[in-house]
Amino acid sequence: MTNKTATDWNENSNSQIRIAYAGLELKNVIATDLEKNFRIEYSDTLTDLENYLGDQSILTIPDIILVEADKDNQCFALVERLRKNFLMNGLIIVMLSTRKDKQQLQKAMQMKLHDFYNHPFSTSDLRERLNFLVKFKLIKPRLQELSKEVDTTYKMPPGKRILDLLIAGGMLICLLPVMAIVAIAIKLDSKGPVFYKSKRVGTGYKIFDFYKFRSMRTDADQLLAQMAVTNNQYAAEEEGAAKSAFVKIKNDPRVTKLGNFLRNSSLDELPQLFNIIRGDMSVVGNRPLPVYEAEMLTSNEWSMRFLGPAGLTGLWQISKRGKEDMSERERKKLDNFYAQKYSLWLDLKIIIGTVPALFQKEKV
Repeated sequence: MTNKTATDWNENSNSQIRIAYAGLELKNVIATDLEKNFRIEYSDTLTDLENYLGDQSILTIPDIILVEADKDNQCFALVERLRKNFLMNGLIIVMLSTRKDKQQLQKAMQMKLHDFYNHPFSTSDLRERLNFLVKFKLIKPRLQELSKEVDTTYKMPPGKRILDLLIAGGMLICLLPVMAIVAIAIKLDSKGPVFYKSKRVGTGYKIFDFYKFRSMRTDADQLLAQMAVTNNQYAAEEEGAAKSAFVKIKNDPRVTKLGNFLRNSSLDELPQLFNIIRGDMSVVGNRPLPVYEAEMLTSNEWSMRFLGPAGLTGLWQISKRGKEDMSERERKKLDNFYAQKYSLWLDLKIIIGTVPALFQKEKV
């Protein structure tokens, strides 16, 4: 069987995907490049679109709403009204804009729209993204079941598991006094819990509780949407596309004074030794990702990174020395390479390389 590329993985099914489109500025672009792949109903104005949607039943409702952003931001008011309608609440909503407006982009992220494109953009990329969103919408309610199915394709080699237990167990015994001091310092430095817990996606899309020492303000998660636009190191590589899968904040204002020290010294990562003991992750592997990042990496090209072990340190952490501007694509390629080529010897090389990486300006 011939492997499908990232651009044709859903060609056979997208002719059944229905799109409701509103706007005139980009209508010709959409019609020219997407009509052969999707069933599109056009509306000239937001009012026309709302009237069209109001006439639909559960059997005729579209899969995707494509809306051109307007100067008066009525597009966002429309989204709010649609989400109050139980029939429309789960629709995939993507906005297109002919002007670069950071406030509109931030608003779109705060409202958790599925995507926001500034023209000019690649219509083939948009087509692939729309296909993915529809497919992921179908599998997302089954994410836990999906992880069980995918996870059967990967089994931790006994030698790697033994190495993990030896390293993690030994480090825990040696570093318990240090961890106790860090916990006390966090309590004295700022209000909030000592540990930060979040859901991460590891091997085979398995979701687990991921632990770190808290290095941020307690409202850090609420500020993430805006920071992901204005401070993200992995800025969108295509002009006008706000679709970076990874989020790494530059000069993060959410980090506490003590948190800066914990991050620069990588002490905030120590609680992940418990994750390694539990078997959630390995000492070496691809970094387990937050759910919102993992959702962006389920296409054929990038899902490979989830078929290898998740880890505390890995190739991209030690490879970025001297490459502070490492691109998102470079990082994804390193993740894919490790998932395909990992071995005990490669793990030992990465562990040795991690030691000097701990002393670089950015944390590992």
